[in-house]
Order: sequence, then structure tokens, then C-alpha cells
Amino acid sequence: MIIGIPKEIKTMENRVAITPEGVFALVQDNNIVLVEKNAGEGSGYSDKEYKDAGAVIVDTPQEIYEKSDMIVKIKAPQPSEYSLLRKGQILFTFLHLAVEKSLAKELISRKVTAIGYETIQREDASLPLLIPVSEIAGKMSVHVAANFLEKRNNGRGILLSGVAGVPAANILIIGAGHVGINAAKIASKFGCDICVADINTDKLRYIENLLGGRIKTCVPSERTLKELVKNADVIIGAVLVPGHKAPKLITEEMVMSMKKGSVIVDISIDQGGIAETEDRITTLDSPVYERYGVIHYCVENMPGSVPRTSTIALTNETIKYITKITQKGIIEAVKTDKTLAAGVNTFNGTLTNRGVAEALEMEYTELPSLIGF
Repeated sequence: MIIGIPKEIKTMENRVAITPEGVFALVQDNNIVLVEKNAGEGSGYSDKEYKDAGAVIVDTPQEIYEKSDMIVKIKAPQPSEYSLLRKGQILFTFLHLAVEKSLAKELISRKVTAIGYETIQREDASLPLLIPVSEIAGKMSVHVAANFLEKRNNGRGILLSGVAGVPAANILIIGAGHVGINAAKIASKFGCDICVADINTDKLRYIENLLGGRIKTCVPSERTLKELVKNADVIIGAVLVPGHKAPKLITEEMVMSMKKGSVIVDISIDQGGIAETEDRITTLDSPVYERYGVIHYCVENMPGSVPRTSTIALTNETIKYITKITQKGIIEAVKTDKTLAAGVNTFNGTLTNRGVAEALEMEYTELPSLIGF
């Protein structure tokens, strides 16, 4: 199979879809890997490293898309890339189609088989390709919050950890999945006053057992959430409903009640965000805006600011699925792997993910009925 690795074009997206070590493994398995010139530069990988691993370096994205059976990316195709997609091509990347209706329509009309990293799901409901980026984003979120709490960034002017005689910051983490757990781990090291809120009590028990008495947990009713939001110096949004838009849990009224200079870091923004005051996605070069004096950090590709770590961590997980597809072909691969099958969002002109279909109010067809399993 011919696999294409284009250079990411989203603003300040320095990750690349696969490391040279991953390329070497694919080439050894009798695949041809095309890598766009300078695709790995932002992650510290030179064209020579890719060439030494067996890749063919090409000059343009047009050549990548024209020649490749499968395109492997980090971020979903940007509008300027839509016309490069072609019928029968496999696209393997983060899609987040629940908030990208125009892209969903393009993939359907162009009859692309699109597999979203974020919807590959095991039977136990875990999301293996989200785990590494969630771990990174969760850990980073606390550092980001600490930065924007500083007065020079219009924050409250408080130190996250506090000092003797001065309390540490009050942090509310909404969501107790991998993002929330890793955010809580880092925040606990600063000695912050932490509350983790989630509707899943099993997750709350797990995080309490993990971090002991260093955190509080709660199942958030509307009344409880109002009080928690009002008292928070930092809110970290860590909610994920696979394939669906994030629920708007923080109302505009709640944001208005927050202290001036407090910070919302919403990692759920790639699925629409959890606050009503989040009206746009921000970028790494312009990461925040203010609403009612509250700083909103709404960067959807936060791990892109640590591209070397992120590229290696994601390749460690994606390579096994890429290999399965190249060895068996897409139809046989999804027939024999329910986890991979769950990641198929579009197939041969049809929307095949129920959550995406509900979010976009579009028709969908179950994948088994299309390929017979």
C-alpha cells in the first residue's frame, strides 16, 4: 500500500503523523511511504531521517494525495485540502466531525473512507488513540492555567501553588477521564484545592483512590456546579462524549459570576466546548480571549505545542492500526477489529457514525450493513 504523510498546515501545528521509526516499520512491511518535504521539521525530524528510514520525499501535497492509497495526518483536512481528497482513498486522522459539517459533507461527496482517531473505541469504551494526547493535554492544562493566572496575562495575579500563609489556587476539573486524571495529578503536585466533577461515580472512585485525600470529587447538579464555578480560579474542561458535541455545562450566567482574571482552559473545545461563552476556537499563536473578565483558552491542538513528545506518543498507538489496514485491506481490517470499525466515520459516500449523525442532524448507515459483518 502507498501511504502518504502530508505536512500539517493548521496554524502552528508542528506535529507530524508518524516518526521515522514508524516509517521504517511500514517500509519493512513492504509498503511505500511518501513524506512531504519538511513534514517532520516542526517535530525535530529531518527529511534525511525519513529518507534513511525508507521514505520517499516528495515536494508537494498534491503529489502526496494523488499517489497515496491512505493519507495519515494529525489534524483534519483544512478547506484548502478538500479538493485533494479522492474517491476510494483512506483518511486516518483526528476528524471531530460533530463540529465539522462542511468536512463531513466533503468526505461523503468524495467517497472517502475516513477513520477518526477520536472514535476508535474498545468494547470497554476506552479510546486508545486519545489516551496519549489526553495525557499530554491534561498535564499541559495546569501549566497553561498557571501562566494565564499571571497579571501580565490579565490573570488574577495569583501563584497556583500559593505560599506559606497564602492559599493555593482553587481548580475545578470537569470530567474524570484521561484528561481530567492527568490534570488532577499535576494540580495535586502544586498543592491546589482541587475538585473533580463527573457524572460517572466509578471514575470518581478511581481518581480518589489514585490521589487519595488530595482532591474532592462530586457529581455536579446544576446548583452545585454554579457554586463550584463561582469559586474557581481555574476551570479545566475535560468532557468527552465520543462522536458527539460536548455538552454546554457552564452557562453564560455562571461565567459572569466568576472572579475577574480567572481562567477557563477547555480541552473539550475540539468538540464544541463546555461553556456558552466559547464562541470560537483559538490558536497557539493567539490562544486566549476574554468574556466578562474571564480568560478563555480554547486551543484545539494543545499537544501541538510539544510536538516531539506528541508525535512519538501518537505514533506508538497509531502504527498498529495502520499496519492492520495495510496488511488486510480496509474492509477485512474493520471486519476483524471492532475497535477499528468504531473509528470509521464515512465509507463510500455514507456517514457511518451514529454520534456524528445525531450531532449534525444527518442520515447515517451502520457500517456492518455496508460491508457485511
